[in-house]
Amino acid sequence: MTQVQTGDKVRIHYTGTLADGSTFDSSEGRDPLEFTVGSGQIIPGLDAALPGMSEGDRKTVEIPCAEAYGAHNPDATQAIPRAQVPDTVPLEVGTRLNVQTSEGEVLPVTVAEVTEEAVVLDGNHPLAGKDLTFEIELVSIG
Repeated sequence: MTQVQTGDKVRIHYTGTLADGSTFDSSEGRDPLEFTVGSGQIIPGLDAALPGMSEGDRKTVEIPCAEAYGAHNPDATQAIPRAQVPDTVPLEVGTRLNVQTSEGEVLPVTVAEVTEEAVVLDGNHPLAGKDLTFEIELVSIG
């Protein structure tokens, strides 16, 4: 039976959960996720779990944050004076926004805190600093 090797195009079904058991993402009800193993298209820990699997195989993989979205970086947060934030921007904690840097780069951020004086924006990935568990099923190779 053919086994996955680096460079193979694969299709997987997956469910990703956090330490508390809550699901953060799943392919359930959707087409399988398709990517090339070893190409950097998915998080390193999940990519590394696939070589050696055969079609139909299932496994559960625990991925430490360092092999997922990295540690939470406190330097990636910034307080913006609330007066500089347009009234049309939603400011509920947890809201995902895109902001443009002075160089014109667009960055995704999350509203982390809102006070009368400031809005704290967090540029970390929402799953940064979290260990992840994936249940995966290899649907196809090639």
